[in-house]
Amino acid sequence: MVMLLRARCFHRLAISDPMRVLYKDYRTAAPQNFSNYDSMKQDFKIEIPEYFNFAKDVLDQWTNMEKAGKRLSNPAFWWIDGNGEELRWSFEELGLLSRKFANILTEACSLQRGDRVMVILPKVPEWWLANVACLRTGTVLIPGTTQLTQKDILYRLQSSKAKCIITDDTLAPAVDAVAAKCENLHSKLIVSQHSREGWGNLKEMMKYASDSHTCVDTKHDEMMAIYFTSGTTGPPKMIGHTHSSFGLGLSVNGRFWLDLIASDVMWNTSDTGWAKSAWSSVFSPWTQGACVFAHYLPRFESTSILQTLSKFPITVFCSAPTAYRMLVQNDMSSYKFNSLKHCVSAGEPINPEVMEQWRKKTGLDIYEGYGQTETVLICGNFKGMKIKPGSMGKPSPAFDVKILDENGATLPPGQEGDIAVQVLPERPFGLFTHYVDNPSKTASTLRGNFYITGDRGYMDEDGYFWFVARSDDIILSSGYRIGPFEVESALIEHPSIAESAVVSSPDPIRGEVVKAFIVLNPDYKSHDHEQLRKEIQEHVKKTTAPYKYPRKVEFIEELPKTVSGKVKRNELRKKEWITT
Repeated sequence: MVMLLRARCFHRLAISDPMRVLYKDYRTAAPQNFSNYDSMKQDFKIEIPEYFNFAKDVLDQWTNMEKAGKRLSNPAFWWIDGNGEELRWSFEELGLLSRKFANILTEACSLQRGDRVMVILPKVPEWWLANVACLRTGTVLIPGTTQLTQKDILYRLQSSKAKCIITDDTLAPAVDAVAAKCENLHSKLIVSQHSREGWGNLKEMMKYASDSHTCVDTKHDEMMAIYFTSGTTGPPKMIGHTHSSFGLGLSVNGRFWLDLIASDVMWNTSDTGWAKSAWSSVFSPWTQGACVFAHYLPRFESTSILQTLSKFPITVFCSAPTAYRMLVQNDMSSYKFNSLKHCVSAGEPINPEVMEQWRKKTGLDIYEGYGQTETVLICGNFKGMKIKPGSMGKPSPAFDVKILDENGATLPPGQEGDIAVQVLPERPFGLFTHYVDNPSKTASTLRGNFYITGDRGYMDEDGYFWFVARSDDIILSSGYRIGPFEVESALIEHPSIAESAVVSSPDPIRGEVVKAFIVLNPDYKSHDHEQLRKEIQEHVKKTTAPYKYPRKVEFIEELPKTVSGKVKRNELRKKEWITT
């Protein structure tokens, strides 16, 4: 019965005054996997088996179809590094290599089902193998961005109680510097051409590891991964996802929003440390049997992105609005995107002007989607729908989405409120389980029968949802979520700073950036402010992840506060967005 449910599941997955906003009549493209939005919503249903493992029940099924000649010769994984290096794996090769990796985790590292594995790697092939190996062994994956500092790594290792860490030459010294303070950490694997004392060299170990491995039988609601996400009133939170919440839940993204089929080549530019990479670089494309394309770029380069889109047969492209803003600033007349047919964006709202410029230069629309680390796609612009630039689109088939007031009552069209997802009487399977070791935070997200996203918006008369603002103070810069608390904690360590408040500030390229309002200690008030500004920025870069540093700094005499002494960040932020 279990196998029958799994077969059904695989078959199902693989089937192919804000109201003044104006929009142009964007053309619509015909979807490949559904006829129209209404039918998609009405017909959507996925059976959740008691046991589910994405490696066994999806990836290995594609391998079987490959062997039987029932799948095109499209690679499962296609990687380039921009310097001439290139590799392609079939699903069979992906399976073989990930089983080798799985054996390293269980044998050399002595990891058991449920043990936690932190993976901090750039876009190298081993990152994808680590994802699948953790699935096969039932170990819990904890991704991290390569921009993490020594302090960040220490916090994450101690909080997560990870028993194993996998990284490269760049971050290995930082791990060694804090390892003694992490009592649970007992295994370290390095992706390197060189050996390092106290570390297992993954490249060497892969040469000798057995490719015979039996995938564990995980229950659908068993913990699969933990993602750290920034918070406004404390350190980063741990978000727990199960084998079904992402392994099955992201079928919504792959089948409907990305509209993938097995012949597609999908390129997502997201950082490997963020949940968006799970969304569009692992589960969504492989659910549909599509090829995952990856380009290792040390930093974002517009010309490299455009050249890659022009040179390789990429059919579906996903990137943050910041990337699109940078791309359209280029002269794109010399590039021919012969294979590209579908472009999507997520991570932050995208400007309608950028959408229009992209359309003029490529002939393609950008289909914006909205979701969180805690969820799969909540709302999206789907093929076949009229696009209203600036709108998040309509609810995905997995969720019942409403706009609520503070008492939990549903608001009518046009009224701003909290964006919420219904979770009772039946909790959707594409939602996180809880904030790990933080029951009070988990409880705070519930209001009656709804999960409160923490974002505010409204729904128009046509059922389209519009993002207005975050109800907390999270800063979204170039797709990165930055919590003011983390930046303020770094700032206060500088001897010149008496107090600080961090808010978002508009930016034409990044959407928004970190701005710090700083009250100086008396001894520093006479110092050269420009020099001090640079010193403070460099200090933050060294103290926390570099992308979090305040690109704007303003020195003020005092911070606005409530009667109880709380800083009024909303007042500072409002001033930024109104006057800029």
